[in-house]
Amino acid sequence: MLSSLFNPKSVAVIGASNKKGKVGNAVLSNLIKDFGGNIYPVNPRNEEIEGLECYASINDVSDDVDLAVVVIPAKIVPSTLEECGRAGVKYVVVISAGFKEAGVEGAKLERSALEICRKHDMRMVGPNCLGIMDPVAGLNASFAASMAYEGNIAMMSQSGAICTSTLDWAEANGMGFSKFVSLGNKADLGENQFLAEFRDDPSTSVIAAYLEGIKNGSQFIEIARDVSRKKPVVLVKSGRTAAGSRAVSSHTGTLAGSDQAYNAAFDKAGVVRADTLEDMLDYIRAFSTQPIPAGRRIAILTNAGGLGILTADACYYEGLELASFSAETIEGLREFLPDAASFYNPVDVLGDASAKLYGDALEIVLKDPNVDGVILLTSPQAMTDVTSIARIVIQKVEYSDKPVLCSFVGGTRVMEGNFILVAGGVPNYIFPERAVASMGALCDYGKRRNMIFPLPEPVHSDRKMASALLGKAAAKDKKTLGLESFDLLKAYGIPVVEIGKASSVEEAIEESERIGYPVVMKVLSPDISHKTDVGGIRLSLMNKEDVRRAYHTMMSDVRRYMPSARIAGVQLQRMIEGGREVIIGMNRDVQFGPLLMFGLGGTYVEILKDVSFRLAPLNEKDAHSMISSIRSYPLLTGVRGEKAYDVDAVADVLIRVSRLVEDFPQILEFEINPLMVLPEGDGCFAMDMRLTLKESN
Repeated sequence: MLSSLFNPKSVAVIGASNKKGKVGNAVLSNLIKDFGGNIYPVNPRNEEIEGLECYASINDVSDDVDLAVVVIPAKIVPSTLEECGRAGVKYVVVISAGFKEAGVEGAKLERSALEICRKHDMRMVGPNCLGIMDPVAGLNASFAASMAYEGNIAMMSQSGAICTSTLDWAEANGMGFSKFVSLGNKADLGENQFLAEFRDDPSTSVIAAYLEGIKNGSQFIEIARDVSRKKPVVLVKSGRTAAGSRAVSSHTGTLAGSDQAYNAAFDKAGVVRADTLEDMLDYIRAFSTQPIPAGRRIAILTNAGGLGILTADACYYEGLELASFSAETIEGLREFLPDAASFYNPVDVLGDASAKLYGDALEIVLKDPNVDGVILLTSPQAMTDVTSIARIVIQKVEYSDKPVLCSFVGGTRVMEGNFILVAGGVPNYIFPERAVASMGALCDYGKRRNMIFPLPEPVHSDRKMASALLGKAAAKDKKTLGLESFDLLKAYGIPVVEIGKASSVEEAIEESERIGYPVVMKVLSPDISHKTDVGGIRLSLMNKEDVRRAYHTMMSDVRRYMPSARIAGVQLQRMIEGGREVIIGMNRDVQFGPLLMFGLGGTYVEILKDVSFRLAPLNEKDAHSMISSIRSYPLLTGVRGEKAYDVDAVADVLIRVSRLVEDFPQILEFEINPLMVLPEGDGCFAMDMRLTLKESN
């Protein structure tokens, strides 16, 4: 628990200043405005600051200090933290910049500061941060322009600028916070510790975060999954592109992981990911004021047909359903709406609708058991009483257990109505698409928080055999293994096609005769990843003459395209026809570990990019979800009279690969391409594979 951090009895400001415009003065002034405990300015150059006695050192303060806010040059921060530790300070907020975000020397200073904190069992926020706030406790230990309004949202951000912009936006929109934390460089306290704190905070109902990276991925998933069952976690993760990732490294020194891994991690943790800062702010407005819907069936209420159609379209693309009204609802609407109105969904009360008409329609729609939430739209016609409509909406939703989001579309004529709605706890969005996206976030969370995450099923494997195979490769300093390591798949019960190896044309013919025609011939080389591109695959070899011809032409083609490639011979395997090719892959993400990939396989996987990702370990539900989430999934289940393929067998292979790469962290990359899937009930076979091992220590 971080109770003394957010609700300290005494605070020291080390680096306090009398000069307006200095950070040390802003922090002290903010504390004086709102904090009810003891405040101790620390600066050896002053005897008094802002009417308070000033101390030359933290050691001169006779009181026990719970929290010290440090605003001094980076180079003297470690020695100052040493003094804080000896004085018994429990928490420090290091606002000072010039640490790992500034380069090698700054990183050394940051490591030194962290070591000192750990030595004295003292926890640190920052460095390089804006500070922290607890509006409920009256604590503003930051250099923000003003204290946040009190509310039920806990916010943390790795960017101080996003903190200040969010605070200013929230003030303009009447939104309040229970906690507000600028994480900075996260040398000690980071997202995981604050997530755990916000989970147990009775003042917090919603958690929001802007992150540029995550320090401990597996711990984050574990904590966030537990938190998200109780409270929604809405998160923006920057550094999604290569350019963004480079900017992250130069900004806070955080290593940004792959975006696919973050998506998979957030999905596994039940986190609601917002694509933009605007989305996050929109979503938390809804989460902080509205109940979570029971389903995805949405009613639209409007005074303008065009807005209703746009909103219905947006609902479709957001994955929301338009609710089908009960007969009672339709008859109830008919009783008082004009004949020209629409009694179905969307409900169009027409442009001259009074506030009472709006209110009566909303009341009836909310009572319909087929409706899980309502999006209410208003266009400001000459006869539209926007303020009265806003007031009656607030009255009608006060006792409803269903979310209502508004979109009063316009500018000056809807401004006062917007203020009334916000003050009454009903979110209003300037455009209906934003209301729909926010409703979608509410519905997504409603589904996520009730998700059950069963443990992965046990996999029978010969781990000893697999370890020996990988150990032999390491002893030979082999970093890449290909078809020659099919025995590794066999050790984990993954079915493989019958194969043979040959280093001459005569051996190739002999192995083909043994396997039985037709056969496939593939070049064996640790240097060739894409065999098709260099002529390294020959299909449908029906007899020994085909094999002889294919061997000679393949060797000629491969040497022409890649003259420096090491060629160990060829691999022969039985050609399996009538199947569908898929790919199963793995890349070991730096934050979250093994990231598994699934998609249609063969030569077009990199072009089509129709793939899905999940983090290991996988259970049966995860595996089937991976398979069904690709766009081309119907090709596996059978379309237009085609036969279905053995999806269950593919799911089993995914689970076994998940176990394999978890058991052996030295596997950095892994790929079965293609995995040939046969008709339903006939199983599947690995036709080709490749893996990369990390450097031996």
